[in-house]
Amino acid sequence: MNQPLLERYRQRLPISSATPVVSLNEGDTPLIPLSGPPAARERGVSLFAKFEGANPTGSFKDRGMTLAVSKAAEHGAQAVAAASTGNTAASAAAYAARAGMKAIVVLPAGYVAAGKVAQSLVHGARIVQVSGNFDDALRLVRELTENYPVTLVNSVNPFRIQGQKTLAFEVVDDLGTAPTYHALPVGNAGNITAHWLGYSELYEDGVIESRPRMLGFQAAGAAPIVAGHPIEKPQTIATAIRIGNPASWQGAVNARDESHGAIEAVSDEEILRAYHYLASREGIFVEPASAAGLAGVWRWLEAGRIEEGATVVLTLTGHGLKDPGTAEREVRLPEPVPAELSAVAAAAGL
Repeated sequence: MNQPLLERYRQRLPISSATPVVSLNEGDTPLIPLSGPPAARERGVSLFAKFEGANPTGSFKDRGMTLAVSKAAEHGAQAVAAASTGNTAASAAAYAARAGMKAIVVLPAGYVAAGKVAQSLVHGARIVQVSGNFDDALRLVRELTENYPVTLVNSVNPFRIQGQKTLAFEVVDDLGTAPTYHALPVGNAGNITAHWLGYSELYEDGVIESRPRMLGFQAAGAAPIVAGHPIEKPQTIATAIRIGNPASWQGAVNARDESHGAIEAVSDEEILRAYHYLASREGIFVEPASAAGLAGVWRWLEAGRIEEGATVVLTLTGHGLKDPGTAEREVRLPEPVPAELSAVAAAAGL
């Protein structure tokens, strides 16, 4: 049986013997080698996908939530609260249930994939929908936790970032070194901040000799860091990164600048191309936001911006079943055929 994430990396995390570990055996997700699009194969670029959809609630959020809820329990909290576009809500609800706490989730009405809301409800969270976007929801949760005995577990909680840095530890454990590039979607920007923190700690301790260039990709309709200012009404098919004013904005900028990396925008069309590719060619079903990293790397490869022989790790942030609505819109069932062998064979292309 896998050790809880917090136990595996206890020496690198802010926990002690007084911290009750609230775990669902998160982490230890697969690092999957990809065949890659033609431009990767032509340049001898090795692509790997860190599939965070294999976490207990189906997204990377579990890495930070196990630590945030464990520390909340250590401090005697009876309730936790989060603003969310879906994945944080599901994770907070699950870990709160595991800890015997109440979970309060504030959602921007109409901005969240149905699968994620269903998860939160089934785990017993108290859902509050507000007429506004994610940034309104986060503002209200901050005010709620400042005025009531509730612990905030969004990524502005530093323990979330500390837990999420373990992804970098696992990548190094699997590869034996750091990749040349690490690419991922950027929404609220906690993940790119956390990845860079993890790699930096290993570098400073001499575990790795170099750190990767961090490549963050925002959806074009929700790209405040790229634009240089908040986006009042962010729009994208990738609901998990439909955020107009990231809480970890400065952390993302630091990761970009210190790593000599980049934060760029990709279109919904590019995201969907990568989404379909991952499912139909690599066998990995992700929610649309997860495909943003590959969408951006694909563009870099086609432009010759990634050198020959480089190693690129993609963080695929959430499982495709988080957003079944997109899959239903993107693919259609064929019309029925007669219940006869010849008809079935013909329809199957045999």
